[in-house]
Amino acid sequence: MRACLHIHYNRVVPRLNLTLDRDTAARLDAHASRAGVRRAAVARTLLREALDRREVAERRRKLAADYAAERGSARELLRDLERGELDLLD
Repeated sequence: MRACLHIHYNRVVPRLNLTLDRDTAARLDAHASRAGVRRAAVARTLLREALDRREVAERRRKLAADYAAERGSARELLRDLERGELDLLD
């Protein structure tokens, strides 16, 4: 006799309810129709793409700020160096 074990996992998927203006709803419907998918699938994809773009933009802003801060530090270092030390660098 064989024992059979079934494990069921209940996964809770967060939901988001949005109120769309007519133009946005129509555009979303048009995209879904062209892609042959449901409106929710298009909305999910658009949200993911927008979040990805936002995260990339935030990383770029941080890198730019870090780069600008490093340049400022380099300027201060050059000011602190004596003239003789600068001649050695040439």
